[in-house]
Amino acid sequence: MLLNYPEIILIFAFFKTKDQPTRSVISLKTKKTMVRIRLARRGRKKLAIYDVVVADQKAPRDGRFIERVGIYNPNSNPATIELDDERALHWVMVGAQPSDTVKAMLSYRGILLKKHLQIGVLKGAVTQEEADKRFEEWKQQKESKITGKVDNLAAQKESATKARLEAERKVNEARAGALQKKVDEENASNEAVAKAREEAEKTAADAIKQKETPKVEEPTATEEAPKVEETATTEEAPKVEETATTEEAPKVEETATTEEASKAEEEKKTSES
Repeated sequence: MLLNYPEIILIFAFFKTKDQPTRSVISLKTKKTMVRIRLARRGRKKLAIYDVVVADQKAPRDGRFIERVGIYNPNSNPATIELDDERALHWVMVGAQPSDTVKAMLSYRGILLKKHLQIGVLKGAVTQEEADKRFEEWKQQKESKITGKVDNLAAQKESATKARLEAERKVNEARAGALQKKVDEENASNEAVAKAREEAEKTAADAIKQKETPKVEEPTATEEAPKVEETATTEEAPKVEETATTEEAPKVEETATTEEASKAEEEKKTSES
């Protein structure tokens, strides 16, 4: 089946007469069809995934298709391309025309190279074994490049992660240092305020003591003590003398009276005798 060129169907009817043969064109129908290999969108907004489909060029983008031959995911790095190589090569060989994006994908997967080699095999330029060998060598080189790119991207991602973590660590350390400095300053200021308050209280207490000591403590020590002694001497001494005089005076009187009584009795006795 050839799909890459217009198919022209001409129906001729020949009418012949005895006099003059005539040819009349009864029907002329031109049919032009083309099959495309293109992308059909699916997936949600801002996260689209595409199906690689074989469809008629007149069909809508996301409408009816003939066959699905792969998936294309541009959201990953590198982009994920899953193709059925045999079916894609079949449709390319029979004349299906890929879109620009699908053509880049087919080149990336080596299907266009395989088509070129297969045409050379059909023409007899190369053998099938040589074509397969060339394709395998190209495929190995391509896979090594892809793995190298993946490894490089992974290393870049890891280094970027380390750099980001290091930057975050430095920022956190700077914040912690600033916070600790602020706390130390606050503690120092609080200690200074407390120390100044203690000194102020101490000076105030000393001032109060200095004001109170001349009025209360010194007079009690200097003036009151002599008063007590004087009162003790003045009050206690007369009491002793008075008690002595009061006690001795009756004793003297009593002795005098007893002596006078004894003398009187003796005189009386002598007089009687």
